[in-house]
Amino acid sequence: MEGVVDHTMRELLSDLGGLDRCVTEFLRVSERLLPARVFHRICPELSQGGCTPSGTPVYLQLLGGDASVVAENAARGAELGAPGIDLNFGCPAKTVNRSDGGSILLREPHRVSAIVAATRQAVPSNIPVTVKIRLGYEDQSQFLDVVDGIVAAGASELVIHARTKVHGYRPPAYWEEIAKARERVPFPVIANGEIWSIADARRCREISGCKDLMMGRGALCRPDLPRLVKADSASETVKPLAWPAVLPLVRRFFDITTDNYDPRYAGNPLKQWLVYLKTYYPQAAVLFEQIKRLREPDQLYTALENAELALSSERAA
Repeated sequence: MEGVVDHTMRELLSDLGGLDRCVTEFLRVSERLLPARVFHRICPELSQGGCTPSGTPVYLQLLGGDASVVAENAARGAELGAPGIDLNFGCPAKTVNRSDGGSILLREPHRVSAIVAATRQAVPSNIPVTVKIRLGYEDQSQFLDVVDGIVAAGASELVIHARTKVHGYRPPAYWEEIAKARERVPFPVIANGEIWSIADARRCREISGCKDLMMGRGALCRPDLPRLVKADSASETVKPLAWPAVLPLVRRFFDITTDNYDPRYAGNPLKQWLVYLKTYYPQAAVLFEQIKRLREPDQLYTALENAELALSSERAA
């Protein structure tokens, strides 16, 4: 999720537990081999064994339409220490699609297969090459052709977002279509799309037949959702995080962000996350209104401190 799940958010979410793996924001490759600094900028975890501080592996995600260029950059990523390479054929953004990347390539199954095959050949055999797709671009007519081409190209794993590009992010997700792909894929298939709760995860697994799930917006809106879903699949009970436990995470996220980015812009990801959080936590909407016009780091720190003090007073009353 470009501009959202960067290394600061990966650190925070993986530390809560429940995640077996993270994937970077996509690194767009189009004309040349990128310098090492670009890889490290999008994936600082390369400097720490390719894992978040809590030990969760982070795969490097690439996006592009030129098979040779994607493969060359994938090889560089593997050399730099990426534990896996992920290829993005699912992004529906118009700017990305106009640049010959993301879901627009699903209109040409042979090109998807060629990019995966070239990447698989360029990357050492011990490094997984995973692929993320949607059900198609305009429609699903070529979905299984895309899947078959990915299998033939030698991918290690396939993530399927159960909507087409035209569907965007509008519900529902068509998990039953993932089941059709599972029947012809000899390696793991992971389901993605509209997983917002434990109940959604159960239904997705039942309908798609997939054991493993990928979460994006659901984990941003409810940061303990991966942990809850994992516990549920093991028939364990874990208490959901209430707002008093989430607010310190918000403060920690702001601290991590200001440590890693220009403090003048550290408020932007904080506000963005609160917009997601308010889906589950009404208190996040209140806090967002309090800080949405603040720009200076000191002002934001004070607002967060005041929110924590107010919460403490409420709990003590």
